[in-house]
Amino acid sequence: MDVPRGKEVARRRLIKRIVLIGVAVIAIGGTTVALARLKPAAPSVDMSGLWPGTVRRGPMERQVRGLGALKPEVIYFINAAVDSRVVKIVRRAGIDPIKEGAVIMVLSNPDLELEAERAEWTYKQDEANLANLKVKLESDKLDQKAGLAALESQYTQAKLTADRDLELTRLNLKSDLESKLSVDQANQLQNRVALQKQRLEIADESIKAQIEAAHVSVESSRAAYEEKKKQVEQLTIRSPSDGQLQEVDVEVGQRVPTGTILAKVADPKKLKAVLQIAETQMKDVRIGLDATIDTRNGLVPGRVTRIDPAAVNGTVGVDVALLGPMPEGARPELSVDGTIQIERLRDVVYVDRPVSGEPDTTIGLFKIEPDGKGANRVNVKLGRASVNTIEVKDGLRVGDRVILSDMSQYDSYQRIRLNQ
Repeated sequence: MDVPRGKEVARRRLIKRIVLIGVAVIAIGGTTVALARLKPAAPSVDMSGLWPGTVRRGPMERQVRGLGALKPEVIYFINAAVDSRVVKIVRRAGIDPIKEGAVIMVLSNPDLELEAERAEWTYKQDEANLANLKVKLESDKLDQKAGLAALESQYTQAKLTADRDLELTRLNLKSDLESKLSVDQANQLQNRVALQKQRLEIADESIKAQIEAAHVSVESSRAAYEEKKKQVEQLTIRSPSDGQLQEVDVEVGQRVPTGTILAKVADPKKLKAVLQIAETQMKDVRIGLDATIDTRNGLVPGRVTRIDPAAVNGTVGVDVALLGPMPEGARPELSVDGTIQIERLRDVVYVDRPVSGEPDTTIGLFKIEPDGKGANRVNVKLGRASVNTIEVKDGLRVGDRVILSDMSQYDSYQRIRLNQ
């Protein structure tokens, strides 16, 4: 009887053990699932290190901002007119204001100087030849006039003789043959006078043509000489205008081919601001918009006058004409900060621009609870943006307080605790 009872007890123990093991497996699995479904605990964040903002309603000015520099409106680039060599630099950049015509540097080209001398002698010789030609032609013309005068005198005498002989013949005091010979001689002299007058007229035209041809030669040599003289004068580099010598790009002894930029002169009183605006902010920027330029020593009103057609390194150059007096210390290449006024919105819901806030996007922001002890993530739809503010289209109400700081490290949390 004792053996069967021992077997029953062992069987019950086995069943009890199996049941306990099953219960333990179920309990462990349930605990694991429950733990997996638990949300992470809200992290604590020190409020003093955050940047909070309040949603407001009212007018909002849309602006874009960019860094830049003051640039001269007009820059004179002084180039080498001929191939030459630098022999002397009289002035360096940035020392004193420079006056128009002031010597900046001196260049040398011996071949050009020799050509100029030859051109001058050729010009002077052509002038002398012209003067000599005029004297010769005038002398020839006077000789022809003297010949004409002699012929006219002979003709007058022959005409008088012929008239006398005709009268004597009519009175039967002279033979008819002698009268005819006198008349024929007078007619010959009359014809010679007429031919000599024609020769004088033709000579006048010939003299005019020869003098004009000589004048052309003189003008040609004069133009060649003036060109060479001008090129020699251009070896002395002078300032084309009053202003500031900005750059001298060569050194003594350096050879400078034709067209090489030698120096730059600008008028420091006529400046403009050239701003570099992010390409993403250029959508609404257009010519004619008002702007404000901060020179770090005062604000100057301005107006957009030109926009670069292409972006470089993610920015677009915008020229702003300065409409007010320049503050003390303003000079070319001075770094400035410019703000361009896009438009003024009369009645919109807006907030200070979050770190990650881009126009026409939806982002997650932590909205601070009324008691200030925590903040919950909400999706906020943003609209038009300015430099410091941005429109709120949906997700927030007027008076809501949100955290505008970079909260990307808490992207996996829907709520944070705030420590005051």
